[in-house]
Amino acid sequence: MLALMMLVNFLDKVVLGLVSVPMMRELHLTSTQFGVIGGSLNWLFSISAVLGGLMANRASTKWLLLAMAAAWTALQLPMLLAGSIWSILACRVLLGASEGPASPVAVHALYKWFPDAKRNLPVAVLHQGSALGLLVAGLGIPVVSAHWGWRANFLVLAALGALWCIAWLAFGAEGALTTRAPAERQARVPYALLLTDRTVLGTFAGHFAANWILAMTLTWIPTWLQLGMGYEAHAAGRMFALFVAITAPLSLGLAALSQRLLARGVPSRLGRGAFVAATLAVAGMLISALALPGLAPLAKFVLLTLGSGMTLVTYSVGPAMLGEVTPDSQRGGILALSNGFSSLAGLAAPVVTGMLIDQAGGSTAQGFETACSVCGFVLLGCGALCAFCLDPQRSSIRLSGSTPETGVKQTLSDPG
Repeated sequence: MLALMMLVNFLDKVVLGLVSVPMMRELHLTSTQFGVIGGSLNWLFSISAVLGGLMANRASTKWLLLAMAAAWTALQLPMLLAGSIWSILACRVLLGASEGPASPVAVHALYKWFPDAKRNLPVAVLHQGSALGLLVAGLGIPVVSAHWGWRANFLVLAALGALWCIAWLAFGAEGALTTRAPAERQARVPYALLLTDRTVLGTFAGHFAANWILAMTLTWIPTWLQLGMGYEAHAAGRMFALFVAITAPLSLGLAALSQRLLARGVPSRLGRGAFVAATLAVAGMLISALALPGLAPLAKFVLLTLGSGMTLVTYSVGPAMLGEVTPDSQRGGILALSNGFSSLAGLAAPVVTGMLIDQAGGSTAQGFETACSVCGFVLLGCGALCAFCLDPQRSSIRLSGSTPETGVKQTLSDPG
């Protein structure tokens, strides 16, 4: 059910990119204006993510998720009549506010069913719902647009959201698993100490980088395929579906590999921390290579696909590291803070890409490739930060040795 929720969630996110060309033509939008609309989903995303995550520390995740899904279902309907950039902006900003806590609260709910050593793969499976949503979008949204117009997609999304809410009422349940000893379960660590921990900060940086490329691709790949690569709408939709069909199993395989390393006794510093840092760095090099002169269109598509797929593992391994170092009672809040910080990348990346396309004289191909160079720089920089910062085992010892009142380190008889 949580994976299906992420399916609907990502259909909501990607629909704008897949109707970009007819929307821009009907409403006479520039690339920068469309980039602002694409980034507007993140204007209140971070605030609502943090508030929702803090609520998840104390409230039932079942009812929080139901309330969020009902809200974003209702917010699809005004798009059927929206006729100006301001009305569309309002819809997307409110949609972002209702979707902000979805991923961290879903992960927090999932962690109530799986212990730490087995979390990488279940979270990766959760995010396969996101990938399936993108796949369905790439194949279905161009068909709906061709037959009934681009606005009809929002009615379909509202119906899917309503169906999920009904099913969640029938089948959704709250897990009861905790991963710490009874004496530790209620221990809280000062947020000042948590938010200055190297592993927490490194995970935030990795999530920021992954969200930069995710926001850029979700908003602009369909437009790039049509106006930059010359594909017509249906073919661009199929290419987008192929993009998802490759990136999804790649991210799932990398998450499984990380979990296998942990099962073989590889310390979390390497099996999770160095693993994430390496994938971000390699992805940065692949994405930056798009700007090399003389590359064939297929080669550019392959580089973008492989680079994007490698960054997605951050969405499963990153939360696992946060869960490893954060007390159960504060996990929802820290996951939400990570999402909130990464949403700043989601706000900036679509706008930066749109501005670069406009600065290239409206050349979608040239502007998008320049944006890929910027994206590669972000990935490489954050990958280097992750390599330096991510050490969950060391952070666990440091944080478990602080008192909730003062944050002062204590001597532990059993630091493990």
